[in-house]
Amino acid sequence: MYDYIIVGAGSAGCVLAHRLSAEPDARVLLLEGGPDDRPKEVKIPAAFPKLFKTERDWDYATEPEPHLDGRALYWPRGRMLGGSSSMNAQIYIRGNRLDYDRWAELGNEGWGWDDVLPYFKRAEHNERGPSRHHGTGGPLNVADLRDPSPLSRAFVQAGIEAGLAANPDFNGDEQDGVGPSQVTQRKGTRWSTATGYLKPARRRPNLTVMTGAHATRVLFDGRRATGVEYRRDGGVATAEARREVILSGGAVNSPQLLMLSGVGPAAELQAHGIDVVHDLPGVGQNLQDHLSVTVLATCHQPLSLLAAESLGNVARFLVLKKGMLTSNVGEAGAFVRTATGLEAPDIQFLFAPVLYINHGLAAPPEHGFTVGVILLTPKSTGTVTLSSADPLAAPRITANYLSDAAGDDLRVLVEGVRLARRVIRSHAFDQYRKAELAPTADVDSDSELATFVRGIAETLYHPVGTCSMGIDAAAVVDPQLRVRGLDGLRVVDASVMPVIPRGNTNAPTIMIGEKAADLIRTTSHRPPRAAPHQAAPHQVTVTTTD
Repeated sequence: MYDYIIVGAGSAGCVLAHRLSAEPDARVLLLEGGPDDRPKEVKIPAAFPKLFKTERDWDYATEPEPHLDGRALYWPRGRMLGGSSSMNAQIYIRGNRLDYDRWAELGNEGWGWDDVLPYFKRAEHNERGPSRHHGTGGPLNVADLRDPSPLSRAFVQAGIEAGLAANPDFNGDEQDGVGPSQVTQRKGTRWSTATGYLKPARRRPNLTVMTGAHATRVLFDGRRATGVEYRRDGGVATAEARREVILSGGAVNSPQLLMLSGVGPAAELQAHGIDVVHDLPGVGQNLQDHLSVTVLATCHQPLSLLAAESLGNVARFLVLKKGMLTSNVGEAGAFVRTATGLEAPDIQFLFAPVLYINHGLAAPPEHGFTVGVILLTPKSTGTVTLSSADPLAAPRITANYLSDAAGDDLRVLVEGVRLARRVIRSHAFDQYRKAELAPTADVDSDSELATFVRGIAETLYHPVGTCSMGIDAAAVVDPQLRVRGLDGLRVVDASVMPVIPRGNTNAPTIMIGEKAADLIRTTSHRPPRAAPHQAAPHQVTVTTTD
Protein backbone atom coordinates (compact mmCIF):
# COMPACT_ATOMS: atom_id res chain seq x y z
CA MET A 1 0.00 0.00 0.00
CA TYR A 2 1.37 3.39 -1.04
CA ASP A 3 0.32 6.82 0.11
CA TYR A 4 0.79 8.37 -3.33
CA ILE A 5 0.95 6.81 -6.78
CA ILE A 6 2.33 9.08 -9.49
CA VAL A 7 1.72 7.99 -13.08
CA GLY A 8 4.40 9.38 -15.37
CA ALA A 9 8.03 10.21 -14.52
CA GLY A 10 8.19 13.28 -16.74
CA SER A 11 8.76 16.95 -16.06
CA ALA A 12 6.07 17.19 -13.36
CA GLY A 13 6.14 13.59 -12.14
CA CYS A 14 9.81 13.73 -11.14
CA VAL A 15 9.18 16.98 -9.26
CA LEU A 16 6.32 15.35 -7.33
CA ALA A 17 8.36 12.24 -6.56
CA HIS A 18 11.12 14.43 -5.12
CA ARG A 19 8.89 16.70 -3.06
CA LEU A 20 6.36 14.14 -1.78
CA SER A 21 8.97 11.57 -0.80
CA ALA A 22 10.68 14.23 1.31
CA GLU A 23 7.97 13.43 3.86
CA PRO A 24 9.64 10.39 5.51
CA ASP A 25 6.46 8.54 6.45
CA ALA A 26 4.84 8.93 3.01
CA ARG A 27 5.31 5.91 0.74
CA VAL A 28 5.49 7.03 -2.91
CA LEU A 29 5.30 4.93 -6.08
CA LEU A 30 6.37 6.45 -9.40
CA LEU A 31 5.27 4.54 -12.51
CA GLU A 32 6.94 5.24 -15.86
CA GLY A 33 5.82 3.53 -19.06
CA GLY A 34 9.20 3.90 -20.75
CA PRO A 35 12.77 2.89 -19.87
CA ASP A 36 15.57 4.72 -18.06
CA ASP A 37 17.37 7.88 -19.26
CA ARG A 38 20.86 6.43 -19.57
CA PRO A 39 21.69 6.68 -23.31
CA LYS A 40 24.38 9.14 -24.29
CA GLU A 41 21.92 10.84 -26.65
CA VAL A 42 19.99 12.01 -23.56
CA LYS A 43 23.06 13.57 -21.97
CA ILE A 44 24.52 15.17 -25.11
CA PRO A 45 22.47 18.35 -25.65
CA ALA A 46 22.63 18.50 -29.46
CA ALA A 47 21.73 14.82 -29.88
CA PHE A 48 18.07 14.99 -28.87
CA PRO A 49 16.68 14.39 -32.43
CA LYS A 50 18.40 10.99 -32.34
CA LEU A 51 15.91 9.99 -29.64
CA PHE A 52 12.95 10.67 -31.90
CA LYS A 53 11.12 7.57 -33.13
CA THR A 54 13.00 5.29 -30.73
CA GLU A 55 11.76 3.30 -27.73
CA ARG A 56 12.15 6.48 -25.66
CA ASP A 57 9.60 8.35 -27.76
CA TRP A 58 5.83 7.81 -27.67
CA ASP A 59 6.01 8.65 -31.39
CA TYR A 60 2.53 10.11 -31.75
CA ALA A 61 0.96 11.66 -34.83
CA THR A 62 -2.04 13.87 -35.34
CA GLU A 63 -4.97 13.03 -37.53
CA PRO A 64 -4.66 14.58 -41.02
CA GLU A 65 -4.88 18.33 -40.42
CA PRO A 66 -7.32 19.90 -42.92
CA HIS A 67 -5.80 23.38 -42.69
CA LEU A 68 -2.24 22.08 -43.14
CA ASP A 69 -2.73 20.44 -46.54
CA GLY A 70 -4.10 17.29 -44.95
CA ARG A 71 -0.77 16.42 -43.36
CA ALA A 72 -0.60 14.19 -40.26
CA LEU A 73 1.99 15.81 -38.03
CA TYR A 74 4.59 13.88 -36.04
CA TRP A 75 4.48 14.55 -32.29
CA PRO A 76 7.52 13.31 -30.36
CA ARG A 77 6.89 12.92 -26.61
CA GLY A 78 9.44 11.70 -24.09
CA ARG A 79 8.93 8.09 -22.97
CA MET A 80 11.60 7.60 -20.29
CA LEU A 81 12.63 8.91 -16.91
CA GLY A 82 12.45 12.69 -17.20
CA GLY A 83 9.84 12.46 -19.97
CA SER A 84 10.19 15.24 -22.50
CA SER A 85 12.67 17.05 -20.25
CA SER A 86 15.06 14.24 -21.28
CA MET A 87 14.38 14.82 -24.98
CA ASN A 88 13.70 18.54 -25.46
CA ALA A 89 15.81 21.48 -26.61
CA GLN A 90 16.44 22.51 -22.98
CA ILE A 91 15.24 26.10 -23.41
CA TYR A 92 14.34 27.75 -20.10
CA ILE A 93 11.39 30.07 -20.72
CA ARG A 94 8.59 30.78 -18.25
CA GLY A 95 6.17 32.73 -20.43
CA ASN A 96 4.66 36.14 -19.86
CA ARG A 97 3.29 37.28 -16.51
CA LEU A 98 0.02 38.10 -18.28
CA ASP A 99 -0.41 34.40 -19.07
CA TYR A 100 -0.67 33.46 -15.42
CA ASP A 101 -2.76 36.46 -14.50
CA ARG A 102 -5.14 35.24 -17.20
CA TRP A 103 -5.28 31.84 -15.51
CA ALA A 104 -6.30 33.57 -12.29
CA GLU A 105 -8.90 35.68 -14.09
CA LEU A 106 -10.52 32.45 -15.29
CA GLY A 107 -11.22 31.55 -11.67
CA ASN A 108 -8.00 29.76 -10.80
CA GLU A 109 -7.24 31.47 -7.53
CA GLY A 110 -3.60 31.16 -6.53
CA TRP A 111 -2.27 30.84 -10.09
CA GLY A 112 -1.55 34.50 -10.91
CA TRP A 113 1.99 35.63 -11.68
CA ASP A 114 2.77 36.77 -8.15
CA ASP A 115 1.54 33.39 -6.89
CA VAL A 116 3.61 31.22 -9.24
CA LEU A 117 6.87 33.21 -9.35
CA PRO A 118 8.03 31.79 -5.98
CA TYR A 119 7.65 28.27 -7.40
CA PHE A 120 9.66 29.11 -10.51
CA LYS A 121 12.38 30.44 -8.21
CA ARG A 122 12.19 27.48 -5.82
CA ALA A 123 12.78 25.09 -8.70
CA GLU A 124 15.71 26.99 -10.12
CA HIS A 125 19.44 27.11 -9.63
CA ASN A 126 20.38 29.86 -12.04
CA GLU A 127 24.12 30.06 -12.57
CA ARG A 128 23.85 33.84 -13.06
CA GLY A 129 22.97 34.08 -9.38
CA PRO A 130 19.89 35.09 -7.37
CA SER A 131 17.81 38.13 -8.25
CA ARG A 132 14.30 39.48 -8.05
CA HIS A 133 13.37 37.14 -10.89
CA HIS A 134 15.64 34.14 -10.34
CA GLY A 135 16.47 31.62 -7.67
CA THR A 136 19.50 29.59 -6.67
CA GLY A 137 19.77 26.34 -4.78
CA GLY A 138 16.87 24.61 -6.54
CA PRO A 139 17.09 21.20 -8.25
CA LEU A 140 16.83 22.57 -11.83
CA ASN A 141 20.15 23.89 -13.10
CA VAL A 142 19.78 26.82 -15.51
CA ALA A 143 22.83 28.06 -17.36
CA ASP A 144 24.09 30.09 -20.28
CA LEU A 145 25.32 28.04 -23.23
CA ARG A 146 28.99 27.20 -22.83
CA ASP A 147 29.95 27.47 -26.49
CA PRO A 148 27.36 29.31 -28.60
CA SER A 149 27.75 29.47 -32.36
CA PRO A 150 28.95 32.66 -34.07
CA LEU A 151 25.80 32.32 -36.15
CA SER A 152 23.70 32.68 -32.99
CA ARG A 153 25.59 35.83 -32.02
CA ALA A 154 24.93 37.13 -35.53
CA PHE A 155 21.21 36.44 -35.09
CA VAL A 156 21.08 38.57 -31.94
CA GLN A 157 22.89 41.42 -33.69
CA ALA A 158 20.68 41.05 -36.78
CA GLY A 159 17.58 41.26 -34.59
CA ILE A 160 18.83 44.50 -33.08
CA GLU A 161 19.53 45.87 -36.56
CA ALA A 162 15.98 44.91 -37.54
CA GLY A 163 14.59 47.04 -34.71
CA LEU A 164 14.25 44.56 -31.84
CA ALA A 165 15.44 45.48 -28.37
CA ALA A 166 18.37 43.58 -26.89
CA ASN A 167 17.12 41.30 -24.13
CA PRO A 168 19.63 39.20 -22.17
CA ASP A 169 16.91 37.59 -20.03
CA PHE A 170 13.49 36.61 -21.40
CA ASN A 171 12.48 35.70 -17.84
CA GLY A 172 13.33 39.12 -16.45
CA ASP A 173 11.62 42.49 -16.44
CA GLU A 174 10.54 42.31 -20.09
CA GLN A 175 9.84 39.45 -22.45
CA ASP A 176 10.07 41.46 -25.69
CA GLY A 177 13.34 41.59 -27.59
CA VAL A 178 16.14 39.39 -28.90
CA GLY A 179 18.83 37.54 -27.01
CA PRO A 180 20.55 34.25 -26.16
CA SER A 181 18.75 31.26 -24.68
CA GLN A 182 19.29 30.08 -21.14
CA VAL A 183 19.20 26.31 -20.93
CA THR A 184 18.59 23.46 -18.51
CA GLN A 185 22.17 22.25 -18.63
CA ARG A 186 25.10 21.87 -16.27
CA LYS A 187 28.70 21.80 -17.44
CA GLY A 188 27.65 21.34 -21.04
CA THR A 189 25.27 18.40 -20.49
CA ARG A 190 21.49 18.11 -20.24
CA TRP A 191 19.96 18.66 -16.80
CA SER A 192 16.52 17.04 -16.89
CA THR A 193 14.04 16.62 -14.06
CA ALA A 194 15.21 12.99 -13.85
CA THR A 195 18.71 14.29 -13.13
CA GLY A 196 17.86 17.24 -10.90
CA TYR A 197 14.84 15.93 -9.00
CA LEU A 198 14.55 12.17 -9.28
CA LYS A 199 18.16 11.02 -9.03
CA PRO A 200 18.77 12.41 -5.51
CA ALA A 201 15.32 11.30 -4.34
CA ARG A 202 15.90 7.66 -5.36
CA ARG A 203 18.18 7.22 -2.37
CA ARG A 204 15.12 7.50 -0.11
CA PRO A 205 13.70 4.17 1.06
CA ASN A 206 10.11 5.46 0.86
CA LEU A 207 10.27 6.09 -2.92
CA THR A 208 9.76 3.23 -5.37
CA VAL A 209 10.41 3.85 -9.08
CA MET A 210 9.23 1.40 -11.72
CA THR A 211 10.18 1.77 -15.37
CA GLY A 212 8.47 -0.17 -18.14
CA ALA A 213 5.22 0.10 -16.18
CA HIS A 214 2.45 1.15 -18.56
CA ALA A 215 -0.59 2.36 -16.61
CA THR A 216 -3.79 0.99 -18.13
CA ARG A 217 -6.49 2.34 -15.82
CA VAL A 218 -7.17 4.08 -12.54
CA LEU A 219 -9.04 1.92 -10.04
CA PHE A 220 -12.06 3.29 -8.18
CA ASP A 221 -14.16 2.44 -5.18
CA GLY A 222 -17.30 4.36 -6.08
CA ARG A 223 -16.04 7.84 -6.87
CA ARG A 224 -12.76 7.56 -5.00
CA ALA A 225 -9.56 6.62 -6.81
CA THR A 226 -7.91 3.77 -4.94
CA GLY A 227 -5.05 2.67 -7.15
CA VAL A 228 -3.69 1.95 -10.61
CA GLU A 229 -3.57 -1.07 -12.87
CA TYR A 230 -0.47 -1.36 -15.05
CA ARG A 231 1.31 -3.72 -17.41
CA ARG A 232 4.93 -4.66 -16.84
CA ASP A 233 7.14 -7.50 -18.07
CA GLY A 234 4.23 -9.08 -19.90
CA GLY A 235 1.97 -9.21 -16.86
CA VAL A 236 -0.75 -7.12 -15.26
CA ALA A 237 -0.35 -5.77 -11.73
CA THR A 238 -2.12 -3.35 -9.44
CA ALA A 239 -0.92 -0.90 -6.83
CA GLU A 240 -3.14 0.76 -4.27
CA ALA A 241 -3.00 4.32 -2.95
CA ARG A 242 -3.96 5.23 0.57
CA ARG A 243 -4.13 8.98 -0.13
CA GLU A 244 -4.00 9.94 -3.82
CA VAL A 245 -3.44 8.85 -7.37
CA ILE A 246 -1.73 11.60 -9.39
CA LEU A 247 -1.66 11.59 -13.19
CA SER A 248 1.42 13.24 -14.70
CA GLY A 249 1.42 11.71 -18.16
CA GLY A 250 1.16 14.97 -20.09
CA ALA A 251 -1.41 16.50 -22.41
CA VAL A 252 -1.80 13.28 -24.42
CA ASN A 253 -1.45 10.45 -21.91
CA SER A 254 -3.31 11.92 -18.93
CA PRO A 255 -6.65 12.47 -20.71
CA GLN A 256 -6.23 9.10 -22.44
CA LEU A 257 -5.80 7.33 -19.10
CA LEU A 258 -8.77 9.15 -17.60
CA MET A 259 -10.98 8.04 -20.48
CA LEU A 260 -9.69 4.46 -20.35
CA SER A 261 -10.64 4.55 -16.66
CA GLY A 262 -14.22 5.67 -17.33
CA VAL A 263 -13.72 9.38 -16.70
CA GLY A 264 -14.57 11.68 -19.60
CA PRO A 265 -17.32 12.48 -22.09
CA ALA A 266 -19.92 9.74 -21.57
CA ALA A 267 -20.75 9.35 -25.25
CA GLU A 268 -17.06 8.97 -26.15
CA LEU A 269 -16.56 6.29 -23.50
CA GLN A 270 -19.71 4.38 -24.39
CA ALA A 271 -18.73 4.35 -28.06
CA HIS A 272 -15.69 2.29 -27.04
CA GLY A 273 -17.56 0.05 -24.62
CA ILE A 274 -16.05 1.64 -21.52
CA ASP A 275 -18.20 1.80 -18.40
CA VAL A 276 -18.73 5.40 -17.30
CA VAL A 277 -17.42 6.14 -13.81
CA HIS A 278 -17.85 9.90 -14.14
CA ASP A 279 -19.22 11.91 -17.06
CA LEU A 280 -16.69 14.74 -17.39
CA PRO A 281 -17.11 16.40 -20.81
CA GLY A 282 -13.91 18.49 -20.74
CA VAL A 283 -11.50 15.56 -20.69
CA GLY A 284 -9.45 15.65 -23.88
CA GLN A 285 -10.89 19.00 -25.00
CA ASN A 286 -9.17 22.42 -25.16
CA LEU A 287 -6.00 21.05 -26.78
CA GLN A 288 -3.61 23.91 -27.55
CA ASP A 289 -0.14 23.83 -29.06
CA HIS A 290 2.47 26.18 -30.46
CA LEU A 291 2.70 25.85 -34.24
CA SER A 292 6.13 26.53 -35.74
CA VAL A 293 7.22 27.52 -39.23
CA THR A 294 10.90 27.09 -40.14
CA VAL A 295 12.49 29.82 -42.24
CA LEU A 296 15.72 28.40 -43.70
CA ALA A 297 18.83 29.99 -45.21
CA THR A 298 22.05 28.42 -46.46
CA CYS A 299 25.44 29.58 -45.20
CA HIS A 300 28.70 30.46 -47.00
CA GLN A 301 30.88 29.35 -44.08
CA PRO A 302 31.13 25.83 -42.56
CA LEU A 303 29.97 26.97 -39.15
CA SER A 304 26.69 25.15 -38.66
CA LEU A 305 25.93 22.10 -36.54
CA LEU A 306 26.30 20.00 -39.67
CA ALA A 307 29.85 19.49 -38.37
CA ALA A 308 28.78 18.63 -34.81
CA GLU A 309 29.73 14.95 -35.08
CA SER A 310 33.20 15.53 -36.50
CA LEU A 311 36.05 13.85 -34.61
CA GLY A 312 37.20 17.23 -33.32
CA ASN A 313 33.83 18.16 -31.92
CA VAL A 314 33.30 14.74 -30.36
CA ALA A 315 36.72 15.03 -28.69
CA ARG A 316 35.96 18.55 -27.44
CA PHE A 317 32.77 17.33 -25.87
CA LEU A 318 34.26 14.23 -24.27
CA VAL A 319 37.31 16.04 -22.86
CA LEU A 320 36.13 19.60 -22.21
CA LYS A 321 32.31 19.40 -22.42
CA LYS A 322 32.51 22.18 -24.99
CA GLY A 323 32.00 22.50 -28.72
CA MET A 324 29.02 22.00 -31.02
CA LEU A 325 27.63 18.99 -29.13
CA THR A 326 26.87 21.23 -26.15
CA SER A 327 24.44 23.17 -28.35
CA ASN A 328 20.77 22.90 -27.49
CA VAL A 329 20.09 23.70 -31.21
CA GLY A 330 17.73 26.59 -30.25
CA GLU A 331 20.61 28.77 -29.13
CA ALA A 332 18.96 32.20 -29.34
CA GLY A 333 15.53 33.70 -29.76
CA ALA A 334 13.22 36.67 -29.73
CA PHE A 335 9.74 37.68 -28.66
CA VAL A 336 7.98 40.11 -30.98
CA ARG A 337 4.60 41.72 -31.58
CA THR A 338 3.19 41.61 -35.09
CA ALA A 339 0.89 44.61 -34.56
CA THR A 340 0.74 47.75 -32.48
CA GLY A 341 -1.58 47.73 -29.51
CA LEU A 342 -0.91 44.13 -28.47
CA GLU A 343 -0.50 43.68 -24.73
CA ALA A 344 2.31 41.12 -25.13
CA PRO A 345 4.27 39.26 -27.85
CA ASP A 346 2.33 37.01 -30.21
CA ILE A 347 5.36 35.55 -32.03
CA GLN A 348 8.49 33.85 -30.76
CA PHE A 349 11.61 33.29 -32.85
CA LEU A 350 13.95 30.40 -32.13
CA PHE A 351 17.32 30.46 -33.87
CA ALA A 352 19.16 27.26 -34.74
CA PRO A 353 22.67 27.35 -36.26
CA VAL A 354 21.77 24.49 -38.58
CA LEU A 355 19.17 23.68 -41.22
CA TYR A 356 16.54 22.09 -38.95
CA ILE A 357 14.51 19.95 -41.36
CA ASN A 358 11.79 17.44 -40.46
CA HIS A 359 12.40 17.67 -36.70
CA GLY A 360 16.12 17.11 -37.24
CA LEU A 361 15.43 13.64 -38.64
CA ALA A 362 16.62 14.67 -42.12
CA ALA A 363 20.31 15.36 -42.58
CA PRO A 364 20.93 18.97 -43.66
CA PRO A 365 22.03 19.09 -47.30
CA GLU A 366 24.58 21.83 -46.54
CA HIS A 367 25.55 24.41 -43.95
CA GLY A 368 22.83 26.85 -43.00
CA PHE A 369 20.65 28.23 -40.25
CA THR A 370 16.99 28.29 -39.21
CA VAL A 371 14.64 30.82 -37.68
CA GLY A 372 11.65 29.08 -36.19
CA VAL A 373 8.57 31.33 -36.25
CA ILE A 374 6.23 30.27 -33.43
CA LEU A 375 2.61 31.26 -32.93
CA LEU A 376 2.42 32.06 -29.20
CA THR A 377 -1.29 32.75 -28.76
CA PRO A 378 -3.23 30.27 -30.93
CA LYS A 379 -6.99 30.67 -31.14
CA SER A 380 -7.42 27.24 -32.69
CA THR A 381 -8.05 24.34 -30.32
CA GLY A 382 -8.23 20.60 -30.77
CA THR A 383 -8.94 17.33 -28.98
CA VAL A 384 -7.40 14.13 -27.69
CA THR A 385 -9.83 11.22 -27.91
CA LEU A 386 -9.62 7.45 -27.82
CA SER A 387 -8.95 5.36 -30.90
CA SER A 388 -10.08 2.25 -29.05
CA ALA A 389 -10.45 0.78 -25.55
CA ASP A 390 -7.04 -0.87 -25.95
CA PRO A 391 -4.76 0.92 -23.44
CA LEU A 392 -1.73 0.23 -25.64
CA ALA A 393 -3.27 1.89 -28.69
CA ALA A 394 -2.28 5.49 -29.41
CA PRO A 395 -5.08 8.01 -28.91
CA ARG A 396 -6.49 10.19 -31.67
CA ILE A 397 -4.92 13.64 -31.69
CA THR A 398 -6.80 16.26 -33.67
CA ALA A 399 -4.92 19.52 -33.21
CA ASN A 400 -7.09 21.60 -35.61
CA TYR A 401 -4.19 23.92 -36.36
CA LEU A 402 -5.16 27.17 -38.15
CA SER A 403 -8.85 26.37 -37.81
CA ASP A 404 -9.94 29.61 -36.11
CA ALA A 405 -12.83 31.13 -38.05
CA ALA A 406 -11.30 34.60 -38.35
CA GLY A 407 -8.04 33.27 -39.78
CA ASP A 408 -5.99 35.16 -37.20
CA ASP A 409 -3.59 32.29 -36.51
CA LEU A 410 -2.57 32.09 -40.16
CA ARG A 411 -2.34 35.86 -40.51
CA VAL A 412 -0.03 36.17 -37.49
CA LEU A 413 2.25 33.41 -38.74
CA VAL A 414 2.51 35.03 -42.18
CA GLU A 415 3.49 38.31 -40.55
CA GLY A 416 5.95 36.43 -38.37
CA VAL A 417 7.62 34.95 -41.44
CA ARG A 418 7.97 38.46 -42.88
CA LEU A 419 9.61 39.67 -39.67
CA ALA A 420 11.98 36.68 -39.63
CA ARG A 421 13.04 37.44 -43.19
CA ARG A 422 13.80 41.00 -42.19
CA VAL A 423 16.14 39.68 -39.51
CA ILE A 424 17.83 37.22 -41.90
CA ARG A 425 18.37 40.02 -44.44
CA SER A 426 20.05 42.31 -41.89
CA HIS A 427 23.67 43.38 -42.29
CA ALA A 428 24.88 41.10 -39.48
CA PHE A 429 24.16 38.06 -41.65
CA ASP A 430 25.79 39.40 -44.83
CA GLN A 431 29.03 37.48 -44.23
CA TYR A 432 27.15 34.24 -43.59
CA ARG A 433 23.94 34.28 -45.66
CA LYS A 434 24.20 32.42 -48.95
CA ALA A 435 20.58 32.10 -50.10
CA GLU A 436 17.09 31.99 -48.68
CA LEU A 437 16.12 28.36 -48.94
CA ALA A 438 12.56 28.26 -47.56
CA PRO A 439 10.66 30.26 -48.46
CA THR A 440 12.67 31.23 -51.50
CA ALA A 441 13.14 34.94 -52.12
CA ASP A 442 10.49 35.06 -54.85
CA VAL A 443 7.73 33.88 -52.48
CA ASP A 444 6.47 37.20 -51.17
CA SER A 445 2.72 37.81 -51.41
CA ASP A 446 0.39 37.10 -48.51
CA SER A 447 -1.25 34.24 -50.40
CA GLU A 448 2.11 32.72 -51.35
CA LEU A 449 3.36 32.91 -47.77
CA ALA A 450 0.09 31.45 -46.48
CA THR A 451 0.57 28.49 -48.83
CA PHE A 452 4.14 28.14 -47.55
CA VAL A 453 2.96 28.14 -43.93
CA ARG A 454 0.31 25.48 -44.54
CA GLY A 455 2.82 23.23 -46.26
CA ILE A 456 5.67 23.41 -43.74
CA ALA A 457 4.26 24.19 -40.28
CA GLU A 458 4.97 21.64 -37.53
CA THR A 459 4.47 21.33 -33.80
CA LEU A 460 6.92 23.00 -31.44
CA TYR A 461 6.22 20.13 -29.01
CA HIS A 462 4.11 22.13 -26.54
CA PRO A 463 0.67 20.46 -26.23
CA VAL A 464 -1.33 21.63 -23.21
CA GLY A 465 -4.88 22.12 -21.94
CA THR A 466 -6.59 18.72 -22.27
CA CYS A 467 -7.38 18.43 -18.54
CA SER A 468 -7.96 22.14 -18.12
CA MET A 469 -7.99 23.77 -14.70
CA GLY A 470 -10.93 25.99 -13.85
CA ILE A 471 -14.29 26.48 -12.18
CA ASP A 472 -16.58 26.30 -15.22
CA ALA A 473 -18.43 23.28 -16.58
CA ALA A 474 -15.67 22.53 -19.12
CA ALA A 475 -12.93 22.31 -16.48
CA VAL A 476 -11.47 18.90 -15.66
CA VAL A 477 -9.59 19.84 -12.50
CA ASP A 478 -10.22 22.52 -9.90
CA PRO A 479 -7.58 25.10 -8.87
CA GLN A 480 -6.15 22.50 -6.45
CA LEU A 481 -5.73 20.19 -9.48
CA ARG A 482 -8.27 17.68 -8.10
CA VAL A 483 -10.38 15.96 -10.75
CA ARG A 484 -13.81 17.50 -10.41
CA GLY A 485 -16.48 15.21 -9.00
CA LEU A 486 -14.02 12.55 -7.82
CA ASP A 487 -11.93 11.98 -4.70
CA GLY A 488 -8.30 10.97 -4.36
CA LEU A 489 -7.39 11.83 -7.95
CA ARG A 490 -5.41 14.75 -9.36
CA VAL A 491 -3.77 15.72 -12.62
CA VAL A 492 -0.42 17.49 -12.42
CA ASP A 493 1.19 18.25 -15.77
CA ALA A 494 0.87 20.56 -18.80
CA SER A 495 -2.64 19.29 -19.51
CA VAL A 496 -4.04 21.43 -16.66
CA MET A 497 -2.98 24.72 -18.28
CA PRO A 498 -6.21 26.52 -19.23
CA VAL A 499 -4.40 28.79 -21.70
CA ILE A 500 -1.04 28.06 -23.27
CA PRO A 501 1.75 30.37 -22.01
CA ARG A 502 3.78 32.57 -24.32
CA GLY A 503 6.91 30.46 -24.57
CA ASN A 504 8.34 27.00 -24.10
CA THR A 505 6.32 24.89 -21.70
CA ASN A 506 8.91 22.84 -19.80
CA ALA A 507 9.65 25.42 -17.08
CA PRO A 508 5.91 26.11 -16.52
CA THR A 509 5.25 22.37 -16.19
CA ILE A 510 7.99 22.07 -13.58
CA MET A 511 6.46 25.05 -11.76
CA ILE A 512 3.09 23.26 -11.76
CA GLY A 513 4.75 20.24 -10.17
CA GLU A 514 6.32 22.40 -7.48
CA LYS A 515 3.08 24.17 -6.62
CA ALA A 516 1.08 20.94 -6.78
CA ALA A 517 3.36 19.34 -4.20
CA ASP A 518 2.38 22.05 -1.72
CA LEU A 519 -1.29 21.74 -2.62
CA ILE A 520 -1.19 17.98 -2.13
CA ARG A 521 0.51 18.20 1.23
CA THR A 522 -2.03 20.72 2.52
CA THR A 523 -5.26 19.34 1.02
CA SER A 524 -4.75 15.59 0.65
CA HIS A 525 -6.96 13.42 2.83
CA ARG A 526 -4.89 11.05 4.93
CA PRO A 527 -6.77 7.89 5.96
CA PRO A 528 -5.53 6.05 9.05
CA ARG A 529 -2.95 3.34 8.51
CA ALA A 530 -3.79 -0.27 9.24
CA ALA A 531 -2.57 -1.47 12.64
CA PRO A 532 0.82 -3.25 12.44
CA HIS A 533 -0.71 -6.69 13.09
CA GLN A 534 -3.33 -6.24 10.37
CA ALA A 535 -2.91 -6.90 6.69
CA ALA A 536 -3.69 -3.81 4.66
CA PRO A 537 -6.83 -4.39 2.58
CA HIS A 538 -6.35 -5.22 -1.10
CA GLN A 539 -2.63 -5.89 -0.71
CA VAL A 540 -0.57 -4.24 -3.45
CA THR A 541 0.96 -6.42 -6.15
CA VAL A 542 4.45 -5.28 -7.11
CA THR A 543 7.26 -6.50 -9.29
CA THR A 544 10.98 -5.81 -9.19
CA THR A 545 11.93 -2.17 -9.59
CA ASP A 546 14.29 -0.55 -12.03
